[in-house]
Amino acid sequence: MNQSIARNPIPESKNALRKTLLETRLHAALGPAGTEALSRRLLDALKRYEPACVGFYWPLPGEFDARAAIAIWLAPGLHRQASLPVVRKRGEALEFHAWAPDTPMKIGHHRIPEPAEEVVVVPDLLFVPCVGFDADGYRLGYGGGYYDRTLATWPGKMKPITVGVANEACRTDALRREAHDIPLDMVVTEAACYPEQGQQG
Repeated sequence: MNQSIARNPIPESKNALRKTLLETRLHAALGPAGTEALSRRLLDALKRYEPACVGFYWPLPGEFDARAAIAIWLAPGLHRQASLPVVRKRGEALEFHAWAPDTPMKIGHHRIPEPAEEVVVVPDLLFVPCVGFDADGYRLGYGGGYYDRTLATWPGKMKPITVGVANEACRTDALRREAHDIPLDMVVTEAACYPEQGQQG
């Protein structure tokens, strides 16, 4: 699909835009160089924010697989922790369960793997998958509202740093913002970081 279709689509509903961007992402799948570049940007974000515990996501078709980068970050002796989101019940906030490369997995809601052992943790940085995004850090997700609900009901006073993970081909100028929408702290792609003032080279 022509990347200009995703970048500057005809104004449309969120559902129609989501469908367009999902198709764009599948057609613009990252090759080895893009995957390596995006892995570096994830590690750069972790170096910049220095979280003790990171939450990320199990990759769906077309999504960047962050597991290798997270495994590098979880080097032995550094007292770091990673976690994956768990859907306890549809329509509720996500829960995050501890994950390591050797963690046994089971199939959860939406047929997405999740840690078999239910060790609940509270991340201080979240890598959030993006179907689409704009240059100001606003995100289009899958429409389930899980991350919105999760952040709105986050335990404690300090909300986590939010870093969107996206394909550069899915950057769009047509993203409709609503009053309750809050931009991510950063979005990383294989080509850049957004907003640009957060760019790490």
